[in-house]
Amino acid sequence: MPMTKKLMLLATGGTIACTPSEKGLIPTLKASDLLQELGGLLPCEVIARDVFLIDSSNMQPEEWSALATAVSEALSECDGVVITHGTDTMAYTAAALSFMLAGAGKPIILTGSQLPLFHPLTDARQNLMRALTAAMEDIAGVYVCFDSKLISGVHCVKTHTTSMDAFSTVNAPLAGHFDVDGVHFTCPQPYFPLDAALPYQPHANIDPRVFLLKLVPGTSPDVLRFVKNAGYRGLVIEAFGLGGLHYIRRNLVEALAQLSESGIFVLVISQCLYERADLSVYEVGRGVMREYVFSGHDMTTESAVCKMMWALGQENPAQWLTHSLVGEFSSIEPLS
Repeated sequence: MPMTKKLMLLATGGTIACTPSEKGLIPTLKASDLLQELGGLLPCEVIARDVFLIDSSNMQPEEWSALATAVSEALSECDGVVITHGTDTMAYTAAALSFMLAGAGKPIILTGSQLPLFHPLTDARQNLMRALTAAMEDIAGVYVCFDSKLISGVHCVKTHTTSMDAFSTVNAPLAGHFDVDGVHFTCPQPYFPLDAALPYQPHANIDPRVFLLKLVPGTSPDVLRFVKNAGYRGLVIEAFGLGGLHYIRRNLVEALAQLSESGIFVLVISQCLYERADLSVYEVGRGVMREYVFSGHDMTTESAVCKMMWALGQENPAQWLTHSLVGEFSSIEPLS
């Protein structure tokens, strides 16, 4: 690979940066510390910059916006960006950045580790080296690089708590992978702008007033009334199967209609990890189809929540909720 590339490493904390303390593991290592451990193995010039030094459980929408701004600034002077991040919320951050930085035109790679950098069995060095290698490719988009996988930021889900292979791609093929021949991008994250004539600019505005509801048999309509009264602007519902909600005794369909009439945006996705929601198939699904209620198709929960927060930060949220910007959902015809 050419040595003329220049990358930036943005550190945010997480397990990869943790060291032991009397209170347990805490993130203390800075970006420069992480690079120092790689020594002469760096594939090109890498600038180290610290954004946060936090456990990823504390990574929230305000941090996503700040991180998106830092990435945008880094891309103005570098060919790609690597972000070190805790694994617990990495999939959320990857999805949020996918929307906020859609069309940036350069690689943005998130990585981390299951064990701290100085643990004798750590996966940190391998993951970081692979992320840097991936960021040298001229492939645009936001990706999670973990173990031997490259996963689109809008299809990434953490599926294991202790395995080194912590993340899976859901409802999309792997964006790429690593083997003895190096890195291979086989299905890069797409970009479908609403208006291709407009120049790229980051859209880091986000509205965190989004509630996630996973239905269980017997869920009370009072929960939906709480969403309205608590000041939320958006709701993501993990419904049953293809998008069903019960309406006998506890009428969620009627409560959802009232929620929609109040102007609260709703995305309906499936509780099933794989495949899609389709509100047009069953009576219990068709009953929820309203002006402000949208199908999330085959989006992951992480992607649906982040897209709702991001869409509410833009003008005309409805046009974004029905448009697949970076391949977050498949354009599939309803079942006949």
